[in-house]
Amino acid sequence: MPIDYELHQKRESELRSAFWDQVRSFPDGQKIKNCIQCGTCTGSCPVSYAMDITPRETVALFRAGRLEDILHSRTIWICASCYSCTVRCPVGIRVTDTLYALKRIGIDKKIYPDHFPVYALSKAFISNIYKYGRNFELGLGVRYLLKASPMKLLSGAGFGMAMMSRGRMPLKPYRINRINEVRAIIDRANQMEVV
Repeated sequence: MPIDYELHQKRESELRSAFWDQVRSFPDGQKIKNCIQCGTCTGSCPVSYAMDITPRETVALFRAGRLEDILHSRTIWICASCYSCTVRCPVGIRVTDTLYALKRIGIDKKIYPDHFPVYALSKAFISNIYKYGRNFELGLGVRYLLKASPMKLLSGAGFGMAMMSRGRMPLKPYRINRINEVRAIIDRANQMEVV
């Protein structure tokens, strides 16, 4: 199937615009333009070995106009949020915040990596917190594994049963007291993100 370059350029332009909108939302976001490609961010990252695109390569791909490739990668979902890359960057780029900005764009535009539905885990977790005020581990695991790998759900059933029998994982969720206060916080955070 031939590539429609005009459509690709339009989409890339739209993604870049969304990216800069996100980057402007955190202090010193514009410093990403100053990247010297030294690789300190990648060398500092404790999970770079599991990334398909390293933090340094992420900036290089962005500069090359390949934002959609970044959004289809696992990198933005694997980030451990340890801020080692940000602390050690000699130019002062907020690498972790930049990866989160890319993640928000991926969520907004529904662009996710193939065969790596970690976004489903994120959505299930937020849904649990909103419903119960706390995480419901069994529900979270089941919802994620149904999306990611139903076979793993079956193979992990014995482990789940052992945890339930020892009282480490409840079969039924329960709500915390004053759930409305937790929901108000989540609702307010969602309003702030829209602005």
